[in-house]
Amino acid sequence: MGLRKFKPVTPGTRFRVGASFTEITATKPEKSLVVSSKKSGGRNNTGKMTMRYMGGGHKKSYRLIDFKRDKFDIPATVATVEYDPNRTARIALLHYVDGEKRYIIAPEGLQVGQTVVSGDTATPEVGNTLKLANIPLGSIVHNIEIQPGRGAQMARSAGAYAQLAARDGKYATVKMPSGEVRSILVTCLATIGAVSNSDHANEVLGKAGRKRWLGRRPRTRPVAMNPVDHPMGGGEGRSSGGQPRSRNGMYAKGYKTRSLKKYSNRFIIEKRKK
Repeated sequence: MGLRKFKPVTPGTRFRVGASFTEITATKPEKSLVVSSKKSGGRNNTGKMTMRYMGGGHKKSYRLIDFKRDKFDIPATVATVEYDPNRTARIALLHYVDGEKRYIIAPEGLQVGQTVVSGDTATPEVGNTLKLANIPLGSIVHNIEIQPGRGAQMARSAGAYAQLAARDGKYATVKMPSGEVRSILVTCLATIGAVSNSDHANEVLGKAGRKRWLGRRPRTRPVAMNPVDHPMGGGEGRSSGGQPRSRNGMYAKGYKTRSLKKYSNRFIIEKRKK
């Protein structure tokens, strides 16, 4: 894992900071775990644009990732560490002893040839998946389930990790990447270690064209629009736009949008730091 700075040969490379890809061991994905991916361009089934600033981008195939890790007590060998265009983290190809192949999110420090396993018999080592009930307190974890058997939903992006702080009865207390502290059932699975490619946050695209390769179109500032297009549009000269709000008039920057009746509210012990 590391970053690479470029010589200023062109204006686009002058400030560019990219990934070094030194950890990548294979250039082509496993064919049986790849499916085609169709782009929407921000349009719905009638062709109407429902999401702005989406479109274009390089063609990508989707890699099927095993977020459930439900092959319990069957060891697997790490065959490759690969780049995935659909996510910020690296992925690892596992070869199970029964012949099956699966992709997982690669944790930091996972090496080719290493053996990983999931289940109650697994040891708390990097890449192994255990129930929160069996993980030592203070451990760094990622790929955390919210409901048992549903598959990992939290701490999955590059460099993300959570910390197991305590256990009380059937609930474990976990400090999330955002700083939020919440209760999660001890029967939920989590993987030991932090997610790979932690340097992703320090990458600099360097030019607008690289943003287009990712499928993101130029974003227009609401203040620069006309009154008919946005509540913050219009005015003479460089007017500030008044109260920050969305195109539909919903206030932003401080206005709470989280539902007061959301089912998971009762599991949050401490809200995230602002």
